[in-house]
Amino acid sequence: MTPQPGLCLRDVSFRYGSRQALRAVSVTVEPGQFCALLGPNGAGKSTLFGLMTGLFTTREGSICVAGHDLARNPRAALAQIGVVFQQPTLDLDLTVRRNLLYFAALHGLSGREAERRAAAALERLGMAERAAELVRSLNGGHRRRMEIARALIHRPSVLLLDEPTVGLDAAARMAITDHVHDLAAEGLSILWATHLTDEVRDGDSLAILHQGRILCHGPAAHLRGAEPLRDLFLRLTAPGDSAGQTDGGNT
Repeated sequence: MTPQPGLCLRDVSFRYGSRQALRAVSVTVEPGQFCALLGPNGAGKSTLFGLMTGLFTTREGSICVAGHDLARNPRAALAQIGVVFQQPTLDLDLTVRRNLLYFAALHGLSGREAERRAAAALERLGMAERAAELVRSLNGGHRRRMEIARALIHRPSVLLLDEPTVGLDAAARMAITDHVHDLAAEGLSILWATHLTDEVRDGDSLAILHQGRILCHGPAAHLRGAEPLRDLFLRLTAPGDSAGQTDGGNT
């Protein structure tokens, strides 16, 4: 039997009133794959994340997570998702460990199992020695690592990250990007939304989103060819560029 994709979006569209925010977006992320969703501010990345996490709903298109249709079986689908939103959502006055245990309780985990999973998640992200520290005392990079650890505590198969390195310095951005690539190598399906081309590697899957459309989707090295990714991205998303008006089909 062919294994199910970790994440499969087919012809997903969404509008805010009269404004079309997404137009027939299709993206597939396999288990063990790091997929970069690259788009300028306002491209529709956060709207797409809102749909994938159940904050918004649409009747146009389908979203499947680990084989579960989000519209038909939202509980099963959402149970397979871990998410790191662009804006931090940590309790700064609790310790790292307490933040994780609180989140574990939201997933029905308690006692020794919650403690064990919290410890394992922190170990996975190189945060074990900071378990007793107040979140307020952590720097931006360690807060992001903690949010990723929190997103993994219920053992999802898909990890969604919406601009997770915003506000971090270059060294912290690189460390977070490295950590999440390591998670993909362990078998997680990763969808990483960004507007920064230097966070995309040639070995990644790449989907470029512009004006609510997917302009191209495939191996990053193949899509850019001999052209630097930065140049490809700027060319495709240039103001008034006709590429943003194409049918948005995958390549």
